[in-house]
Amino acid sequence: MNVLDELLPPGNGRQVFYCQPIGRVAGPAAAELIADGQALPLAGGPGAFMAIKLAVRRLDGTIAARSLRLDAVAGWAAARPDAGPRIIAALERISAPRRAWAGLALPAVMGVVNVTPDSFSDGGDRYDPAAAVDAALAMAAAGAAIVDVGGESTRPGAAPVDETEELRRVLPVVGRLAAAGVRVSIDTRHARVMREALAAGAILVNDVTALAGDPEAPSALGAAGAPAVLMHIQGEPRTMQADPRYRSALHDVYDHLAGRLAALEELGMPADRFAVDPGIGFGKTVAHNLAILRGLSLYLQLGVPLLVGLSRKGFIGRLAGGGAARDRLGGSLAGALWALERGASILRVHDVAETVQAIALWRAMAGDGPAGETPV
Repeated sequence: MNVLDELLPPGNGRQVFYCQPIGRVAGPAAAELIADGQALPLAGGPGAFMAIKLAVRRLDGTIAARSLRLDAVAGWAAARPDAGPRIIAALERISAPRRAWAGLALPAVMGVVNVTPDSFSDGGDRYDPAAAVDAALAMAAAGAAIVDVGGESTRPGAAPVDETEELRRVLPVVGRLAAAGVRVSIDTRHARVMREALAAGAILVNDVTALAGDPEAPSALGAAGAPAVLMHIQGEPRTMQADPRYRSALHDVYDHLAGRLAALEELGMPADRFAVDPGIGFGKTVAHNLAILRGLSLYLQLGVPLLVGLSRKGFIGRLAGGGAARDRLGGSLAGALWALERGASILRVHDVAETVQAIALWRAMAGDGPAGETPV
């Protein structure tokens, strides 16, 4: 019995598996290897991958995994009609190009606009609606394809905000930005806020609870016909960092997001309406965050755009210094490029101009379009 048959024994073709692309190559070599059939594009390129780490979850919840070259996987898939087509379909989702989503050409930068007095990153600098609008307009001018407006802090330990207060904070900002032609995402976990913000001109919802925190959220989104970002969180903001635990953070988060996509599809909302976000820092230790980021390309198997928001997060300071959130730009840019190289479609950031510049250089060096091309 070969390695693949040991992981997915004949007769167990419906077993849950995880297909993480590895053996990443970049630059001109990637195109050559793809042309020779030795590699597949990662999220359409410019990078590629030559192997996968195939994993399955055992009955006791532990993960078994092996790394395999693509040619070995292809030969095995042809001989296993029970499981082979599912592996091939997963590889096709992983290698598929990033297509436009929610009116955004991908990859895209999402700017963060917190209309709050207590957000971890800006300390209430944009609590005044006029200041929030000015900041969002500057982000759009700097290259943000969309700005994410939120009126409730979800930093660790944050208390919930009354929906009426949340609406008072965000609606003037959403309305003015939409009138100015800026694409707006509403960052909320409350159905009422979703409804009113979408009516005021927001084009998508970004929900830290993946539309599970408010029982009316799926119907609110469905009635508006809007797309949404589904984020993973363990617990809720007040308590999420108390003692987060996982059997395998990378795979547990994947299972949660896959489950939310399936549940929403049962409600009549197809997966192509959604993007997913593994929720860096939301109910996760530094070790959990690193495990997710190291295996980030696994989430491409879900077949929907991948959003990553690690900008200014506390784990950067714990790993590399920078006590204040504003002092974590270097780590934020490193994380952003790491995510892009592993197939992320949307980067949610506080420092838009710096991120856009970093992406432009990364794309030029990766051979993704002519130097000087607008990156996002």
